[in-house]
Amino acid sequence: MQRTRFAGIAAAAAVTLSLAGCGSSGGSEGGDDAKTISVVYQKTASFTQLDDVLTKAKSEYEAANPGMTVELKPVESEADQYFTKLALMNKSEDTAPDVIYEDSFQVRSDAAAGYLAPLDDQLSGWSDWSQFDDTAKQAGLGDDGKTYGVSLGTDTRALYYNKTLFQQAGLPTDWQPKTWDDVLAAARTIKAQVPDVTPLNIYGSKASGEATSMQGFEMLMYGTDDELYDTSSKKWETGTKGFSDSLGFYQSVFSEGLGPSQDLALDSTLGSQVSTTLIPQGKIAIAIDGSWLPGQWLSGDNAWPEWQQTMGMVPMPTQTGQAPGSTSMSGGWLLSVGQHAADKQAAFDFVSTALSKENALKYGTEASQIAVRKDVATDPEYLSYNPSFEFFSSLVPVTHFRPATPDYSQISSNIQVAVESVVTGSATPAEAAKTYDEALEGIVGPDNVQAAS
Repeated sequence: MQRTRFAGIAAAAAVTLSLAGCGSSGGSEGGDDAKTISVVYQKTASFTQLDDVLTKAKSEYEAANPGMTVELKPVESEADQYFTKLALMNKSEDTAPDVIYEDSFQVRSDAAAGYLAPLDDQLSGWSDWSQFDDTAKQAGLGDDGKTYGVSLGTDTRALYYNKTLFQQAGLPTDWQPKTWDDVLAAARTIKAQVPDVTPLNIYGSKASGEATSMQGFEMLMYGTDDELYDTSSKKWETGTKGFSDSLGFYQSVFSEGLGPSQDLALDSTLGSQVSTTLIPQGKIAIAIDGSWLPGQWLSGDNAWPEWQQTMGMVPMPTQTGQAPGSTSMSGGWLLSVGQHAADKQAAFDFVSTALSKENALKYGTEASQIAVRKDVATDPEYLSYNPSFEFFSSLVPVTHFRPATPDYSQISSNIQVAVESVVTGSATPAEAAKTYDEALEGIVGPDNVQAAS
């Protein structure tokens, strides 16, 4: 799931105009508002599974609650445009949604901004809450320790590789890279032997938003000996070798022509193209991407029956093969209740309907999610649905989560700026890292950063 930030008043104004008249039930006027629950969520050509689940939940909720109406408001855009539109909606009680599809990394900042309602009272009376594992519960916590969302599922990330292209290039079809150099070496071989394909896709632009931060940069950074944020001191790190080395990997990929062309790398729709056309059509040999991709290939408009025979999946190695040998990143999305919802209990009741075991099983299988409900994770139907589940679930012991701080969103944007400057050749890794450090201090303040030891 990719995220893109706006870069101009005109763009923001255009979004504001597009939202005009798209009122929510969330105002404080009362009346008919309390009888309508507005639900805002993301939908793209390659991500329709949530739309299916919410449509089913709407039917179930309305049947169980005569006189109530659920108004589904899908935002058809890549994730970063979705975030921007959602932020604009939340700024006004007239447009603020009652139920919100929320990325885990934004929960703390949105709760602190007053966009989300705490759910602790409702959760204490919901028997299904005990089925959610502790990690899933942590994802919905705000800085005040209250819960502001219920997890839909989580994910991991790894390397996909096309065994047919590997065979053409003389590479092993049971590829097992142990270091970053192994990944780059395979990409160089692909470039030399199969020159009409992209050897390696790694997201590297501001247009790809959080995909650049999470599927790209952080898949590298968390495989080094350094970290972005020191959880013991609660300070952000500056001047780390791991940060510069991660940017150095990007420099190798794009300066050597191993990655996508510049126009494609900077395209906000790259993520959708990768999953729906570029990988299935054999135009990418290696891709660093998420566990949700195979779900798109199992059925529907993007069905690709040959994917199991064509694609291999391996863990992303650490930089030099140091322990634990591999790394991954995990995120996940939640359903939250808006602070301006006219009837917060009704909004929560819809959330609990949407995340029942039956609906969580449907979403977990069809959207290729790592299940966060215990009764779903052990269900034979879930375990047998997708042959990739076992592999991606096996990465949980080596996975990492983004720093859960309210300012992470700004810092993520700062990472994207640094990465893109290296991808386009406008800065060296050292220059980009220095610019990042300076901007980081401006975001969090000098007392909240520390130089690498």
